[in-house]
Amino acid sequence: MSEIDSNSKDYDFLPANKSKQLKRREVLKGLSLLPLIDLSPLNYWGQTLLVNNEYSASSSSKYSSDPNLHSNAFVMDGHMHMMSRQLLQGLDIGQRYSDGHVDLPRAIQGGLDAFFFSVYTPEPYYESRHEVKNTFRVVELALDQIEKNHKIIELARTATEIEKINKRGKIAAFLDLEGGFDLDGDLNILRSLYRLGLRSVQLTAHNETNAFIDSCYGKKLWGGLNEHGREVVKEMNRLGILINVAHASDDAILQTVETSQDPILYTHGGFRGIVNNPRCISDECATAIASKGGVMGIQFGSSFNNPKYAAWQASKPKVKSLETSPAKDNQSVSIEEIDQQVAKGLPFVHKEVIPDEYWMGVDQLAKVIDYGVRLVGDDHIALGSDFDGGPPLPRQIKDVSDYPQMTLAMQELGYSEKRIRKIVGLNWLRVIREVTEKN
Repeated sequence: MSEIDSNSKDYDFLPANKSKQLKRREVLKGLSLLPLIDLSPLNYWGQTLLVNNEYSASSSSKYSSDPNLHSNAFVMDGHMHMMSRQLLQGLDIGQRYSDGHVDLPRAIQGGLDAFFFSVYTPEPYYESRHEVKNTFRVVELALDQIEKNHKIIELARTATEIEKINKRGKIAAFLDLEGGFDLDGDLNILRSLYRLGLRSVQLTAHNETNAFIDSCYGKKLWGGLNEHGREVVKEMNRLGILINVAHASDDAILQTVETSQDPILYTHGGFRGIVNNPRCISDECATAIASKGGVMGIQFGSSFNNPKYAAWQASKPKVKSLETSPAKDNQSVSIEEIDQQVAKGLPFVHKEVIPDEYWMGVDQLAKVIDYGVRLVGDDHIALGSDFDGGPPLPRQIKDVSDYPQMTLAMQELGYSEKRIRKIVGLNWLRVIREVTEKN
C-alpha cells in the first residue's frame, strides 16, 4: 500500500501558519493533561484479531508523538449533518449552539479544514413523495448558509477548490446528499442538483429501498442494483459525482463497485467483523471498495463499533423510530405536517445515558480504525463522524470541537504521522480529486 509523501502536492496548499491554528492549539494544549489511553494491542474486546499476520501499528514506522500533528494536518470529515436544524428551527451554522454536535465555531475549534456538508432527507418525507422538494430546499438553504458565513466557509466542488479555500484560511464545504434525491432516480433531478454544486450522493433512500437500489434494512426488491440503478451510477460517473454506498445492501455495494468506473465511498459506518449489524460493512464489501480505490469512513458511534453496547441495545425492547412515515393516507400528509413531526427529534443526537460498562472510549474507536487498516490498507480508511446524525459518541467526544481526540488516539495506538494524515483527511481529498477532476 502506497503512502502519501509529505512533499506531494496534497500538502502544497497547507499554509505554514493558518490563523485558525491558534484556536486549534488552545484545544490541543489541554490534551497533554488527559490520562493516557490504555491500549492492549491485538486484544480487541476479548478477541485476538490478526490480519496478514501483522499488527498494523508495528508496521507503521516512525511512531508519531507530535502534539501539533492535528493542528498541522489536513482534517476532513466524511459525514456531518448540517441543515436539518437550520431548516426546521431557523438556526444559523455560524452561531455556537448550546446543544447538538456541529456549528462553525466548534468546527474551527476542532481543527476541521473541510467536511462532507451532508444535507439530509429522512424517511417521513418519502411516502407522501416530498423527498424531491425537501432535497432542493435543504440544498438551497445550505448554499444560503454557506454564503451567509462566507468569511468562515466556502462551497467546494473539487479537491483543487478545497485546497484554494484552505489557502484563504477558511473551511471547505463539500455538499453531500443523504436520503433519496428522488425515489424514482430521475436523472434530470440528479443533473439539476449537480448544477447547484452537489458532488456526493448516497444511492439509497437512507434506510429504505428505492426504485433502483436495495438498502441494508429495507425490502430486497432488486437483488442489489437494478438496470436503472446502473444508469444512475454511470450518470454520476459522467458528471463527476461521488457515489456513496453507506446504507446499501451487500449485493448493492458489490454491484455498484463492479458498475462504477470511479472509486466509490462508504462514508460512515463500522465493520461487521466487529459488530454484526447490516449497517456495518462486510469484509468482502470493504475489500471490493478498496480494490477500486475507494474510501470508507469510520462513524463515531458505539452502535457500529462497540460489541458490548450493541448487545446491550439488542437486549432492550424495541421502540418505534421517529423515522417512520405518518400513520395517515400518505397522499394527504403535507410537508409542513412532516416538518413538525421531524422537528420533535431535533437535535438528532443520542439522548440516552450510557452505563460505563457499555460506553466506548476513543481507544476502542482507534482499534476499529486499525481493524480497517489491517483489512484494506491505510489508503482506504478515513473518518465519517455522523455528528448531529444521532450516534452515541465515545466518552471523550461531546461534539466536533473534540475532534483532536481522534488524532491523539491514533498516536497512542502507535501510528506514524504519514498514516494519521491519510486517515484524518488526505484519503478523502485523494478520492475527491480522482472523481471530480478526471476530465
